[in-house]
Amino acid sequence: MATKLKIGLVLDDTLDKPDGVQQYVLSMGEWLASEGHEVHYLVGETTRTDLPNIHSLARNVHVRFNGNRLSVPLPASKKHIRGLLATEQFDVLHVQTPYSPFLAHRIILAAPAGTAVVGTFHIVAYSRLVELATRLLALWVHKSLKRFDQIMSVSSAAVTYSRKTFGIETTISPNVIDYPRFAGAQGFEKYDDNTRTILFLGRLVPRKGCKVLLEAVAELAQDATLPAFRVLVCGKGPLDDELKGFVAANNLGDFVEFTGFVEEADKPRYYASADISVFPSSGGESFGIVLLEAMASGKAAVLGGDNSGYRSVLEPEPHLLFNPHDAKQLAQKLRELLTNPTLRQQKANWGKAYTANFDVKTVGNQLVDIYIQALRKRRSQ
Repeated sequence: MATKLKIGLVLDDTLDKPDGVQQYVLSMGEWLASEGHEVHYLVGETTRTDLPNIHSLARNVHVRFNGNRLSVPLPASKKHIRGLLATEQFDVLHVQTPYSPFLAHRIILAAPAGTAVVGTFHIVAYSRLVELATRLLALWVHKSLKRFDQIMSVSSAAVTYSRKTFGIETTISPNVIDYPRFAGAQGFEKYDDNTRTILFLGRLVPRKGCKVLLEAVAELAQDATLPAFRVLVCGKGPLDDELKGFVAANNLGDFVEFTGFVEEADKPRYYASADISVFPSSGGESFGIVLLEAMASGKAAVLGGDNSGYRSVLEPEPHLLFNPHDAKQLAQKLRELLTNPTLRQQKANWGKAYTANFDVKTVGNQLVDIYIQALRKRRSQ
């Protein structure tokens, strides 16, 4: 009989929002539980009641870091943490890294000797200031870093960054997607017509690059030889008004539709509605889970901004990358795909086959092996 483990997934942030690390934790937790493992979520402040075994261990405050809005914990009760760990006696604690000295750091230091501690490093810096902050954080939590039995990174970019800032050597265990959920999705009927659909899905913040896409669209809109196309902008954020103003000022109202925030349940259908999906992020990406989700549908060719995280995902097809600061280059990439349906479908087919390697089942089985190896090593000491 396969070994069944008691696993604590540790996240300083909240599980109340659908950002990349949260998606990783939730996808892995759901799959591990489906395999018979007992999964607990050790998180900061959360209002969720739909998950079993969720432990909210701190109050959180909101800050901006690495181009994102994050929720970080205030100091958690050491007594509460020790009591929880003593009661639950986890086999494995899986910590999302980098982590806070006020929550995950305290959990790691309080972990019983027989509990394996593994980590997954998730970030790449968007700026020199973030890199400096990460280095300082590594100094702050250096004591708990020594307690890890193994640390993985989600990509080659994150491997390099973790070595540079935290001084640790990591192996690659990639981000995951629920492949069947995206591969089996059906698009919305209202977009099933003779108009090609270009999709952007993400936060409307500068580094995600939606403005660059709209600048490329403004150029394409002047080309009467192109087939009919529309652009769906899915997401919300502080640039909402500015982007809508750009569309109005450039008479792009007939081309661009703003959908607003897209619920997780609807994301697969939007991806499946697209002929081309575009993610022009300029940096701060350790991986590129949105690329995988979009490719898994098999319906769209996917273009990504040439940053280190997206580059690691699109390494087999580097011509799908573009300079995220160059709207003219993006316009040319879009023009090529809009006018060449054979090429577009070839890239869509490649994406669907490639992303099967990142299915949560495939990566999850590898992760369980890592858990078991770390646990055996620790308990044999």
